[in-house]
Amino acid sequence: MPADIRLQLRDNTLILSDNGGRSLYFEHLFPGEDGYSRSESLWLVRGGVLKLDEGHRLAALWQALPEELRLSPHRYLATNSPQGPWWLLGWCEQVPEADEVLPAPLPPYRVLTGLVDRFGRTQTFHREAGGEFSGEITGVTDGAGRHFRLVLTTQAQRAEEARQKATSGGTEPSTFPDTLPDYTEYGRDNGIRLSAVWLTHDPEYPENLPAAPLVRYGWTPRGELAAVYDRSGKQVRSFTYDDKYRGRMVAHRRAGRPEIRYRYDSDGRVTEQLNPAGLSYTYQYEKDRITITDSLDRREVLHTQGEGGLKRVVKKEHADGSVTQSQFDAVGRLKAQTDAAGRTTEYSPDVVTGLITRITTPDGRASVFYYNHHSQLTSATGPDGLELRREYDESGRLIQETAHNGDITRYRYDNPHSDLPCATEDATGSRKTMTWSRYGQLLTVTDCSGYVTRYDHDRFGQVTAVHREEGLSQYRAYDSRGQLIAVKDMQGHETRYEYNAAGDLTAVIAPDGSRNGTQYDAWGKAIRTTQGGLTRSMEYDAAGRVIRLTSENGSHTTFRYDVLDRLIQETGFDGRTQRYHHDLTGKLIRSEDEGLVTHWHYDEADRLTHRTVKGEPAEQWQYDERGWLTGISHLSEGHRVTVHYGYDEKGRLTGERQTVHHPETEALLWQHETRHAYNAQGLANRCIPDSLPAVEWLTYGSGWLSGMKLGDTPLVEYTRDRLHRETLRSFGRYELTTAYTSAGQLQSQHLNSLQYDRDYTWNDNGELIRISSPRQTRSYSYSDSGRLTGVHTTAANLDIRIPYATDPAGNRLPDPELHPDSTLSMWPDNRIARDAHYLYRYDRHGRLTEKTDLIPEGVIRTDDERTHRYHYDSRHRLVHYTRTQYAEPLVESRYLYDPLGRRVAKRVWRRERDLTGWMSLSRKPEVTWYGWDGDRLTTIQNDRTRIQTVYQPGSFTPLIRVETATGELAKTQRRSLADALQQSGGEDGGSVVFPPVLVQMLDRLESEILADRVSEESRRWLASCGLTVEQIQNQMDPVYTPARKIHLYHCDHRGLPLALVSTEGATEWCAEYDEWGNLLNEENPHQLQQLIRLPGQQYDEESGLYYNRHRYYDPLQGRYITQDPIGLKGGWNFYQYPLNPVQYIDPFGLADMNFYDEGIRRNVSLHAATDKINIPGVFTIGGHGYPGFITDENGNYETAEGLAKRIRANPRYKKGMSV
Repeated sequence: MPADIRLQLRDNTLILSDNGGRSLYFEHLFPGEDGYSRSESLWLVRGGVLKLDEGHRLAALWQALPEELRLSPHRYLATNSPQGPWWLLGWCEQVPEADEVLPAPLPPYRVLTGLVDRFGRTQTFHREAGGEFSGEITGVTDGAGRHFRLVLTTQAQRAEEARQKATSGGTEPSTFPDTLPDYTEYGRDNGIRLSAVWLTHDPEYPENLPAAPLVRYGWTPRGELAAVYDRSGKQVRSFTYDDKYRGRMVAHRRAGRPEIRYRYDSDGRVTEQLNPAGLSYTYQYEKDRITITDSLDRREVLHTQGEGGLKRVVKKEHADGSVTQSQFDAVGRLKAQTDAAGRTTEYSPDVVTGLITRITTPDGRASVFYYNHHSQLTSATGPDGLELRREYDESGRLIQETAHNGDITRYRYDNPHSDLPCATEDATGSRKTMTWSRYGQLLTVTDCSGYVTRYDHDRFGQVTAVHREEGLSQYRAYDSRGQLIAVKDMQGHETRYEYNAAGDLTAVIAPDGSRNGTQYDAWGKAIRTTQGGLTRSMEYDAAGRVIRLTSENGSHTTFRYDVLDRLIQETGFDGRTQRYHHDLTGKLIRSEDEGLVTHWHYDEADRLTHRTVKGEPAEQWQYDERGWLTGISHLSEGHRVTVHYGYDEKGRLTGERQTVHHPETEALLWQHETRHAYNAQGLANRCIPDSLPAVEWLTYGSGWLSGMKLGDTPLVEYTRDRLHRETLRSFGRYELTTAYTSAGQLQSQHLNSLQYDRDYTWNDNGELIRISSPRQTRSYSYSDSGRLTGVHTTAANLDIRIPYATDPAGNRLPDPELHPDSTLSMWPDNRIARDAHYLYRYDRHGRLTEKTDLIPEGVIRTDDERTHRYHYDSRHRLVHYTRTQYAEPLVESRYLYDPLGRRVAKRVWRRERDLTGWMSLSRKPEVTWYGWDGDRLTTIQNDRTRIQTVYQPGSFTPLIRVETATGELAKTQRRSLADALQQSGGEDGGSVVFPPVLVQMLDRLESEILADRVSEESRRWLASCGLTVEQIQNQMDPVYTPARKIHLYHCDHRGLPLALVSTEGATEWCAEYDEWGNLLNEENPHQLQQLIRLPGQQYDEESGLYYNRHRYYDPLQGRYITQDPIGLKGGWNFYQYPLNPVQYIDPFGLADMNFYDEGIRRNVSLHAATDKINIPGVFTIGGHGYPGFITDENGNYETAEGLAKRIRANPRYKKGMSV
């Protein structure tokens, strides 16, 4: 609603007008009656009754009004929602004349005198009772008791002020008339203007009122708004007007931005919008048609129907020639939309309220919405049948929400005059309480354990300090414009921020004084960033689209777009060109990558159904009738590989199964299944790995991790501090104690075995500069851009420095200290062609195809170079590797992947002596199978053993290792209860086939019997069948418990395993690595196979590479051998592993993540992903969502690529920041 409205009272008509010139007409109202404008969804009610009819939609809102307002027949009230607020329409009190005896009659109009919300809180508008500003609003008192003074001026006062200013400045006064015309084409004009707003009373800060107005306005001599000034006195807006037509704006400008100009036709309609640094537009008007053409000669045509307020755009012709259409009902509400492909989505608005009650998509699937009497959503059922439910109290406040997955969140309120909850209760029953200031600012949050976080605010409502438990505090400072200029932690480390005139962040000054700067173009788009002396630049076209990136090496990536701003071509820093084609609705249907052509196919619901690559079938997606993904399959090296998914009735993932079939016989070669179970509170606290007892996570509060069990055996216990950070981890005799600095950084990890104690030291910038242990100390040095430049290791009889040199774009270079003769300064295309040990070759996709031993100059060649060759599939996945010497093969390996790109099998042939004495590759390969839980590799199996890994929740840090001999696994094979009964259930002793529902019931019963927790429901069902639990047990095959070796992973701060500890507390394997994951030393007296390296990585002995989920990592180079699948979303250097591997990890092989950055110093415990199951704000990786997907705290799915994109796309993200 505009700032001021006026109601005219005529004999049979009421006219409600705003100060923008709009008017609504209502019939005469008797006391207690109301009128309703369906087109504007607005009610007008006349006072005079204590209550409205109980069935009236405004009955509850009416009761929120003070009684004297409800009973006054002379007052009118307006609202556009049953939730309010009310606009109070009264009259301005008149100052009686000296000779007046009786009060003057009420005027034939009503004006806005205040607002009242549904809690009875009132905002009052104070109007002058007399004088030159009689009837004008000169003051506002808000619901919190603050009073604002509105300074008004007349034309004469402004003219006099202008003359005085000119005289004091010694200039000739400009023409500034003392009066203005009474009427303009926009309506009556009394010449009164708002010049400033002051805060004159604040109950919370009575002695600390601002010394300047909150906002100030400047006016032209013709009474037009010329400038707006913020509370610091800075001009933030300016306006220019037509000399001939008063009030017609011809230009405007924001602070620090270029001026935008306008031209008009004779009817006062805009015909041109001129943007000096961007797109300009022309507008052509015809009957029921507007043509818009931009400065790139792109044209859109809008076709309209209706008149006045009911005019709607019913057809739009887009710049590419496609057409979309819309249909509206008689009162202008949307009924249907037809996309460019001719597919129609239908909308069903409620006849009375206009609220959407049903949406039917082109495939016929519908979403249904229900509302209460106050137009609040009470239920929403999606196409999959899952329902969201909401309940409200009598004041319309949300008190309970049941999510689609059944999780219930409750809200409590202690103030009847506030809509801010004092407590929330999540699905676990954990209660969090909040307190608020009178201005609605959050003051305290008390969690389920009684631990408190406090917030301080300044008088403008900005957070100035956050105080957490354990003495952690953060302080923030702002400039006079309200821009954040400094953040300081408890140790006094301060990060400062600078801005340009437009408010763009131009510099971040770290605590050590180093600066990271950003330059912007006229429209606020970043054109150059500088970090540690390294510069990147970006160029844009007139439409604001990025057309060229220039890397730190001076190389370029270029982009091309279609007329709808969709990317159609990208040429990388190395010249690799990729093209994209879209259908009429914008979906990608064809991509080309240096001749590799992929087609994408969708169903009517726009779900991806299959892809073809080079004309051959690729992935195929299957969905059930609810639209849930049930399977993905494809061929990998001729093998049919499929991923199957199962869900419960709430849509939660309950199982994932990977299968591999023989390419010729279709026999099942490998199967791996992981199941998930949820407790009554909805936490995914039980995981049943393939052929293992259930892994159960023990939690407290809202899901904080307190322990872990394998089957019925407790294995790990956790102790936590008042911030729920882990302080003690126990595994049998093993105890790991963790301490933190006063700024929240990791300070130490001490074991009851001193050998692995670690102390951590950080610099002022939050960089880890030292790790000290009893055996050695490693000190780290960094460049100004945050890259690791050297490691200094000291120990008894050891003092060694290892430098790391990179070119400006982050490609490894020969270190000048070790290779002083090297003239190499950069790799412009990011493809390293040689280093001190190898020569490298790449294909046109940027994939490493060959690596050959480098023979130094002057060394006699003997043709004994070893050559590594790499071959890839159409998805750029390594499928074939060979290593040769003297033209003879030394090793060969082939790899299989599932449709999500996860490796499921490896076959390795090694050189050996055959029966004739010749050396050749073995006939029979060594076969290794892999099983996955989401994006985490949980099972490795060969012909000798199966190794299974349990990870800490929500992370890639391994926790428990379980090894089982394959001979023991064979003994565990048994029929399920359902299979046993079906095989012997026939009357003649033959087999029978049970219906699926019965099989599910028997499977559930069997699991309950094995867990010794038979439910009452199952007992009743058995009784109805005339059976007992004991009888069923006698039909079950015996369960064999295999011998297993269980170890705890002791890892470094990143998640790299340092030791395997037995249940007796003995260290049975340990190793030492460099910062890039290269193995330096290993002690393995028990010959344990430990292949996990940096988070997300698995060591391949045959190639020396580390499989890193989406790519392969070369630890010798500290980079990947192929380009990033997500392209620039993962960084500008497509081969780059984090250049500070001491603090950064990349478990997906997509984008770096920093778990120990300055965010911790700012009291954000980023490693808490391992501390809680589905904790708020933390993504759970795999396991509890689709494999290959990530789940947020709301249960929403996100792909790994999507998460990486969200990380990189966040406007606050800069390299070196935490995620």
